[in-house]
Amino acid sequence: MSIVEAINTIDELRQQIKQLQLQNEMLATRINWYEEQFRLAQQRRFGASSERTHPDQQQLIFNEAEAIVDKTEPKTAEPTLETVTYKRRKQQGQRDVKLADLPEETIEYRLPEAEQVCSQCGGALREMSTEARRELMIIPAQVKVVNHVRYTYVCDNCQHESDTTPIVTAAMPAPALPGSLASSAALAYIMSQKYVEGEPLYRQEAQFDRMGVELSRQTMANWMIAGADRWLTPLYERMHEKLLEQEILHADETTVQVLHEPGRAAETQSYMWLYRTGRTGPPIALFDYQQTRSGEHPRQFLAGFSGYLQVDGYVGYDGLNDVTLVGCWSHARRNFDEALKALPADARQNRTVAGEGLEYCNKLFAVERYLKEASPEERYAVRQVRSRAILDTFKAWLDAQFSQVLEKSALGKAIAYCRNQWPKLIRFMDDGRLEIDNNQSERTIKSYVIGRKNWLFANTPRGARASAVIYSVVETAKDNGLNPMTYLTYIFDQLPNIDIADRSVLDSYLPWSITLPDSCRVPAKSAARK
Repeated sequence: MSIVEAINTIDELRQQIKQLQLQNEMLATRINWYEEQFRLAQQRRFGASSERTHPDQQQLIFNEAEAIVDKTEPKTAEPTLETVTYKRRKQQGQRDVKLADLPEETIEYRLPEAEQVCSQCGGALREMSTEARRELMIIPAQVKVVNHVRYTYVCDNCQHESDTTPIVTAAMPAPALPGSLASSAALAYIMSQKYVEGEPLYRQEAQFDRMGVELSRQTMANWMIAGADRWLTPLYERMHEKLLEQEILHADETTVQVLHEPGRAAETQSYMWLYRTGRTGPPIALFDYQQTRSGEHPRQFLAGFSGYLQVDGYVGYDGLNDVTLVGCWSHARRNFDEALKALPADARQNRTVAGEGLEYCNKLFAVERYLKEASPEERYAVRQVRSRAILDTFKAWLDAQFSQVLEKSALGKAIAYCRNQWPKLIRFMDDGRLEIDNNQSERTIKSYVIGRKNWLFANTPRGARASAVIYSVVETAKDNGLNPMTYLTYIFDQLPNIDIADRSVLDSYLPWSITLPDSCRVPAKSAARK
């Protein structure tokens, strides 16, 4: 072999070595990614669902931020150890406190008069003392038939002596669903069982069967749709108008399966969108069923709204007219939490980059907990000092770490999310009324997600739209301190007998109306229980 041939062979071998090294690095990266996904899958399946950070895990101290706060911000008084101890000692008779707001019934057990005689001397016995116990009585649902009979009256004298005879008919309230067996209470009960308690109609059908009532799920489904279309939709539309008047809203979306959508396969995923109010304005939560996740849907639903909209990082919300998007720090924190869980168990015990990112987020949330009861003005002022210092340090940390992590790794995605969403993530600093996260929406939509695990799908688009309306009414009722079932019963009793086209009249039946009867409200907890 000549020298030239030897040199060429060496060069070829060097190229092959480089290619093999590159392939090895790519394979190692891919293996690391699969290992991360496996650990995350194991965590989601078997691990705790809570995202709370253990107090002993990844503790970092930002001395410069704390020093600034200590110098510039007077801290609110916190309960001392003595105060907490005193309160705990006062919390006696917890059983009585828990039962304080419930109706009571007393059953007395006395000796018959014939037995109130002393067995020794035959003298009369007198009451000396009593022995009592308390029990919680549960009254199960009952089904009965109510016959509404309306009487008509006529004057016998006029009937015999006059050419005209007045006839008077007693007033009778209009039914919620004319021609149907469904009473207001039945409609409210079935709706509440499905949309509040998550009990699907087929289970309710079996429950009614055990009560001796033949009530098919198809009949109940028709009742739900008719009740939602006729009486709840006007409330929904009015709440929509009130929602658009607010300055701060939250939004989220999740999937729903609708079996019989025209031109679509049964397994195709549709979407349930959620729009709700934040700290300000009356609590309103509205669901909107749509076939896709297109950004056109929030543009249509929020037409006329101008203000802040707090969302996650989904691009479908971008480009809304007159809307300023606010990011969600819970999503940012969740990404670092997952990046930490994706590490091997022994690595999590040490100081890690994922742990550092998580701790920055924890610091921001600690400020928000500190400001939980603060006014918007106070919250804004404190954030400019305390949160600003954390954000500035965090942003510098993100920029420094970005070039040192793998883009497709869990940590790389967490860092990229924060950097890409940064203008939206820091938007909460602009107004003290804004939240740091979108948890308001997540908590509301969670009720729907839990219910979906039970009833799994909607049968038709009409049923999905009715479900959106019913969920909107019951979730808004819950947020306003109402008992959904008693509120629905009241609505179905009252709306058929008023002019629902009159907005001023309809407004008195909205969930936040002060004119609603106390029977619709969840009983106020006693001061001792608070």
